[in-house]
Amino acid sequence: MSIRIYTKTGDTGKTALIGGTKVPKSHIRIESYGTVDELNSFIGLLYDNLSDDHMRRVLGEIQDRLFTIGSSLACDPEKEPRMKLPDLKETDIQALEQEIDRMNEQLPAMRSFILPRGHVAVSTAHVARCVCRRAERHCVNMHEQELFIDPLVIKYLNRLSDYLFMLSRWIAHTLKVEEVAWRPRVENG
Repeated sequence: MSIRIYTKTGDTGKTALIGGTKVPKSHIRIESYGTVDELNSFIGLLYDNLSDDHMRRVLGEIQDRLFTIGSSLACDPEKEPRMKLPDLKETDIQALEQEIDRMNEQLPAMRSFILPRGHVAVSTAHVARCVCRRAERHCVNMHEQELFIDPLVIKYLNRLSDYLFMLSRWIAHTLKVEEVAWRPRVENG
């Protein structure tokens, strides 16, 4: 027997954090982990548009870390120490940095801003980067409101957005898709 997906408990605009604490669905904590979930979905779309086994493995690991971040954000910080939730580690950030450095060594120097287009995988990486930056802004907002957030979450999201930018360039490079430089319109007056 399958379980029903709808519970009707959120019909009044409230939801429960892990631990049972009820908060409005508009709460910054909900906005934060909802945006991380959106990011994870775009990472999945990117994964599905790539054939490189190494990149797919890295993206799979990133999806796992995003679930870790989501569970951290979805948890009532007062009750979290009593729960067995996965942890983000500094080594997760170092792994992103190693991937960024590896790709950067293979790419030509960037001489201008790049338009986010050229191939569906390139564009998807850019969309994921933008959603990642939004998730990071929400998490910084939580920190500024003095709501508990593990500092590694903000650091990871910051590095992940850098990784996604570099990945967009690396995908274009490996697929031999020309990067489209932004040429600002300058009017002579």
